[in-house]
Amino acid sequence: MLMTIPNILTGFRIGAIPLVVVIYYLPFSWAGQVSGIIFGMAAVTDWLDGYLARRLNQSTKFGEFLDPVADKLIVTTALVVLVQNHPSIVMMIVAIIIIGREIAVSALREWMSKVGAGIQVKVTYFAKWKTTLQMFGIGFRLYEEPSFGIPIYELGMVLLIFASLLTILSMIDYLRSAWPVLIKQNNHIKQ
Repeated sequence: MLMTIPNILTGFRIGAIPLVVVIYYLPFSWAGQVSGIIFGMAAVTDWLDGYLARRLNQSTKFGEFLDPVADKLIVTTALVVLVQNHPSIVMMIVAIIIIGREIAVSALREWMSKVGAGIQVKVTYFAKWKTTLQMFGIGFRLYEEPSFGIPIYELGMVLLIFASLLTILSMIDYLRSAWPVLIKQNNHIKQ
């Protein structure tokens, strides 16, 4: 049962990736705003697909795999676009922290699963907040233009800086959860 409502929403998030990029680079004054709105709509599906999967009892193994992949793809792609289009040392550091953490935690989850301890590394409180701040921060940076007197672009950078701090804390949380298994496996190899 691959075609559930939550999986369709996750598929939309993946399908939004090229739209966000292509529209962002169109030579029109509204391109950033439309790109940011599409990114925002895709970000909402991140919350909605999980909610509906639980509410409609439509959780699937495929959805459990695809959801984090979709998140990582859209966030990573948008960060690369932002670094390329508005290069700064702060934006580059933010992108390195966020993308580096995603790679490290994905590798940790895969390894924990291989040693039969995958259940010990679950999504944490820090991870949920960092995802929320990332999505708003990236969406605001893509949107660029002030709205209702709010400096959206600058606010996006502030949110991404806080998201980076939470990214580091969430990675520490994951490592703390995995540490006993890492030590045990390391000791097992030495013997």
